[in-house]
Amino acid sequence: MTNDSTSPLGAEPDCEALSRRLGEACLALGVRLTTAESCTGGGVASAITAIAGSSAYFETGYVTYANAAKQRLLGVSRATLETHGAVSEETVREMVVGACRDSGAELGVAVSGVAGPAGGSPDKPVGTVWFAWGNPHHQRVQRHQLPGDRRRIRESAVAVALSGLIESLAESRPDNASSR
Repeated sequence: MTNDSTSPLGAEPDCEALSRRLGEACLALGVRLTTAESCTGGGVASAITAIAGSSAYFETGYVTYANAAKQRLLGVSRATLETHGAVSEETVREMVVGACRDSGAELGVAVSGVAGPAGGSPDKPVGTVWFAWGNPHHQRVQRHQLPGDRRRIRESAVAVALSGLIESLAESRPDNASSR
């Protein structure tokens, strides 16, 4: 599934509150997390590990800012990067699959985008960020157009990533099985 949307975040994101909710859900479900980040530069992993006790559900995060790192550490194919670019649905799918496969985590998030101020194009303007939540068996992908300067885009991307992890865990709860 791909969802193309603008940022759902109006005010400053509360990443600490999101990280706490995420941790509670991981502990309740016994799920381990991983992150595969590009434009956020480790911001998602930093938000997760800012919560005391996060080592119970978070062990490994990958910051793969360069394409070569995406290939080497996460197994993103050269063909994917050459055909679709680093900021694409195909790349974030491969990033989250590689991160979960390498780390052994049950759930991961991948983030790749254009935080600016330069680097945008007509097809991928500044603020374009792709997210994938999932594992090697299933991924949910969204494209967001996040407003603001570089700092704001990166902060918003961290919040979207955390919110998506929480949503993914809510969807996997046994009491939600009938709603799938």
